Amino acid sequence: MNTPTAPEVDVNQLVADNDTGGRSPGPWMSRMLLAVALAWSVFQLWIASPLPFSLGILVFNDTETRAIHLAFAVFLSYMAYPAFRRSPRGHVPLTDWVFALVGTFCAAYLFLFYKELATRPGQPTTMDVYTGAVGIVLLLEATRRVLGLPMVIVALVFLGYTFGGPYMPDMIAHRGFSLNRAMSHQWLTTEGVFGVALGVSSGFIFLFVLFGSLLDKAGAGNYFIKSAFALLGHMRGGPAKAAVLSSAATGIISGSSIANVVTTGTFTIPLMKRVGYRPDQAGAVEVSSSVNGQIMPPVMGAAAFLMVEYVGIPYIEVMKHAFLPAIISYIALLYIVHLEALKANMVGLPRRGTATAGQRLMSFAMTVAGFIVLSGAVYWGIGWIKTAMGDAAIWVVGAGLLASYVGLLWFGARQPALELDDPNAPVFELPETGPTVKSGLHYLLAVVVLIWCLMVEQMSPGLSAFWATLFMIFVMLTQKPIIAVFRGHGGLGAATRQGFVDLVDGLATGARNMIGIGVATAAAGIIVGTVSLTGVGLVMTELVELLSGGNLMLMLVLVALISLILGMGLPTTANYIVVSTLMAPVVVELGAQSGLIVPLIAVHMFVFYFGLMADVTPPVGLASFAAAAIARADPIKTGITAFYYSMRTAILPFLFIFNTQLLLIGLTGPLHLILTVVSATVAMLVFAAATQGFFLVKSRWYETLALLLITFTLFRPGYWWDMLYPPFDEVPAAQMTSLIEQAPAGSGKRVWIEGMNMNGDDIRKGVLLPLGEPGTARERMASAGLTVMAQGDELLIAAVKFGSPAEKLGMEQGFRIVSAEVPAERPAKEWLFLPSLALLLLVMGLQRARRSRVGMPA
Repeated sequence: MNTPTAPEVDVNQLVADNDTGGRSPGPWMSRMLLAVALAWSVFQLWIASPLPFSLGILVFNDTETRAIHLAFAVFLSYMAYPAFRRSPRGHVPLTDWVFALVGTFCAAYLFLFYKELATRPGQPTTMDVYTGAVGIVLLLEATRRVLGLPMVIVALVFLGYTFGGPYMPDMIAHRGFSLNRAMSHQWLTTEGVFGVALGVSSGFIFLFVLFGSLLDKAGAGNYFIKSAFALLGHMRGGPAKAAVLSSAATGIISGSSIANVVTTGTFTIPLMKRVGYRPDQAGAVEVSSSVNGQIMPPVMGAAAFLMVEYVGIPYIEVMKHAFLPAIISYIALLYIVHLEALKANMVGLPRRGTATAGQRLMSFAMTVAGFIVLSGAVYWGIGWIKTAMGDAAIWVVGAGLLASYVGLLWFGARQPALELDDPNAPVFELPETGPTVKSGLHYLLAVVVLIWCLMVEQMSPGLSAFWATLFMIFVMLTQKPIIAVFRGHGGLGAATRQGFVDLVDGLATGARNMIGIGVATAAAGIIVGTVSLTGVGLVMTELVELLSGGNLMLMLVLVALISLILGMGLPTTANYIVVSTLMAPVVVELGAQSGLIVPLIAVHMFVFYFGLMADVTPPVGLASFAAAAIARADPIKTGITAFYYSMRTAILPFLFIFNTQLLLIGLTGPLHLILTVVSATVAMLVFAAATQGFFLVKSRWYETLALLLITFTLFRPGYWWDMLYPPFDEVPAAQMTSLIEQAPAGSGKRVWIEGMNMNGDDIRKGVLLPLGEPGTARERMASAGLTVMAQGDELLIAAVKFGSPAEKLGMEQGFRIVSAEVPAERPAKEWLFLPSLALLLLVMGLQRARRSRVGMPA
């Protein structure tokens, strides 16, 4: 019986409608839009560069930059996105011109009248109020066009709450605010629309999206896909494994899960169906791997840069904490598609080459070894050059980078050109591994420049992205002419022109990809502004506390569900802003009262992961709709299958909240790091096998239970160990002085505080107080924002610095530090890995015996 297939959908139009704008006006209008998009990209490159300060011209402060950034985004929203599905796409109606120009004026108001506004803070004129009100209306309409209704509905609910406070139920009531007060707060200060989120969009996110766009236009996207297929396509379920790997690679540079699905999915999904995956499975694999790209450092769907501001830790730390969960999640997805292939007895795609397995293994080993040796030589060599050459080192390193680039182009030019094959062709053979991987190694240089600036030179994310983007501009202008010379085909002029056309296209596409993020961060600022104006964040804490009845696990489940609901239909950036503003303080406050003392980054990662799951979850999982369109499958069924595959991502936040070692926090050395990575990877693979009901053969119910027990123990051995040995000993606050002075640099101290808060409630909770650099106890507590004085066996908090870590942890003047906790002397909890592994070996033995009886292939 033939199953009906869904009607064919133009997926490129789907991406245009969602990411860059679905309107295609006439040639004059198209050139005007291209010019505006180019101007936006050039403006962002200018403010990120050192030139304004070196030359002393066109220097903008943060508020002015945010206003100009939003003005570009609003103008392009009305120009590029039609109002409705039936609205004209071939020209821009007069109403859209009016909305675009008025919206641009309102957005640029802070820039145009900056000096006048600075002379009357908190005293808005009638013009200020009207500008704010019209600006918010037009911003919300731009948001509706670009992102759909969900974001607008959330923002309107919060605006309604601002004005309707006196009419709300007692639990969430407040005195309400006038139009003057609300518009002043939302539009004329940096508390609302022009707040931190828009600042991060203009300062960091734009450059990373532009870098990704240029890398893709240069040919890196095609290179990543072809390399993934060459490496993995021959394995069982090879196209699905290649889809996971290529989505991970493109997710590193992409800020959009929908664009990621379409970029890789148009190639991978037909091939997955060909080797035996059901249409909904093929779509679900692509969705799961593409959405996981949003948790993959360094970009993390642009949320990484927001975390820097919201958590108050360096960007490099955010990347470090996000790395292990992202990697093990991808490894588990590879294993899930492998198990699906085993269940259906699938085979891989045919190879073109005739090399033996031994030859391929040797070639791979030599390549890896070469990269390791080269990386070491570059790292130590540049370190030596900087020491020996001083200020001249930059020129020597630049010459070395140029020589590497030309050398890699020469090496790549000797390989066949990478053409994107047709995945629907009757006979599809895999590309040869060696020539495919060698042909685009110069693309990796741009990523190396970015990571080097971030991690070795310790530059800011914005400046790092600027230098990496500058290098990509150089690559786009030169790669085609140089390759033409090396291949001896002639056509140098045509290659140079094509490189310039690609650069212009890449700069414009980068700007158009930013329209959605620009308006999303601005609209999310309305929610942040409402929270800071009305104090609704405290109400959320009380509400969750009431519903959970003080139960810690129930509280975390409720927060996860609310984050999932809040994230529905929102892009990654807006999603993170909303859930971190509303839900992160809930976990910090209620967790602390229940004895759950964790670093702030773990809490933010918890809510971020669940907000992201909304991209997968029906009924509004946009990535699932895109994948279903390519797979010709039912979107809801694809979304349900994708959610099932993404369960491994959903359990991770619960695990790293209780075991922060998964975020690489609190590790004691290299061996501890290796043990953490290996145990977490094994645990995730075992969990994948348990949820799939298949390990070596189809699992029986008791084997599935055993696998889940093994997973839990490997991920969180402390749960069982804490029952046998208390993890901490409590010491009086009077002994804290010596403990704080002895604590290593950058560590934290677990302390318990008591007192009455501003609402008159008695509070007792634990906090993890960061201690900063070594020094006296007074200096280290001052670095956290605390001034204390002795009061018997306790310490009285005399003052809390505004905006300090101590204030973010909810410590208030007048609270008392009553005790501190120090790690107890006890055997390492990792000893529990041994019985877990013994149980795993027993399950494997049972399944191997069963497999040999039924004669299944290995």
